[in-house]
Amino acid sequence: MTLISKKKKHFQISENLRNYLQKYERDTELPLRYDDLLRFTDSFPLLDSDGRDTLWEIVVYPQYMLSELNTHLTYIYALLKTDGDISVMEHLYVDRIDFCTFGNSKPFRIRIVNHFNDNHDYFYVKIADASRVYGLELEHILSPNRINYLVHQHTLIEEHIAGIPGDVFINDYIQRPKLNKVRIAKEFVKFNERCYLKLLGDMRSYNYVVDITPDFDEEQYRVRAIDFDQQCYEGKRRMYLSQFFKENAPIVKLCLELLSPETVKQYQYEEQTLMARRLKSARHRMKDLVDCMQNDTISLPEKIKQLRRELAKHHKNAEYLKCQNMGEILRTHLRGMLANMKPMRRGQ
Repeated sequence: MTLISKKKKHFQISENLRNYLQKYERDTELPLRYDDLLRFTDSFPLLDSDGRDTLWEIVVYPQYMLSELNTHLTYIYALLKTDGDISVMEHLYVDRIDFCTFGNSKPFRIRIVNHFNDNHDYFYVKIADASRVYGLELEHILSPNRINYLVHQHTLIEEHIAGIPGDVFINDYIQRPKLNKVRIAKEFVKFNERCYLKLLGDMRSYNYVVDITPDFDEEQYRVRAIDFDQQCYEGKRRMYLSQFFKENAPIVKLCLELLSPETVKQYQYEEQTLMARRLKSARHRMKDLVDCMQNDTISLPEKIKQLRRELAKHHKNAEYLKCQNMGEILRTHLRGMLANMKPMRRGQ
């Protein structure tokens, strides 16, 4: 069983990282701060359709704040979706604001509704944490998924990532007759590999979603991370491998039953190849990001020492032992895993 830190330390946005965010147009002026949403006067539990507690609370604000909140939050949604085109705001309104005290980021979830057709969408307001921002950027650069978010001072705005929560998928979907179990096993292997290569930790089942897309013959699946707090933070190597979390055991069992070791290696190599291509196409942005990380503090000294020691032992690469921070560890890790890839031969 893999154990994580009970409470992750919060790391503020450094000046270097702020400059990076401004350069790549992630930093923008916002009409509302995270602290403004803490001014609610009451709350009550949000239950799911089966009457179970979701660990979210619906918050209530004074009457005099409602109009201003609606204006500011719909404008932030327009910034996130249409680069600030306010023409989309006229038919949008804030239907509900949820608050979650579970986890490190204590997020607010904003439910936005289209007045014309009652279609709804979500976005999140969180405390800006450097680890999370690095995780979002690495996901945007190295994964097949584009990530939309904004930062201003100590406030982070994140787009909602649609999909079935991993724990719900494991409990309610994995035994469905129409589920293509080989495909979901393949996607979990590739997801596991992406997280390890990026050193994104704590991918327990409730920290990722499964996106299901109907195809002309069968469904397609993609596993997507939705929590980036544990980016380059933990010291244990296993923390970055989702296969070792007990919450993922049913999917790991599926992989072991349906995929041969040779097939697993093939899928891992496929993902490494794709990530190497993405890294090459965004090499200047990636260099800027890792340069920031090398001059930043996003973990604790004892965790840095433990991770470099475990990675050096596992990969038989003494270069890890020279690393002084998580940025250097990530650079060494990506270079060792992706930079010198060779064509995979039959039987490897």
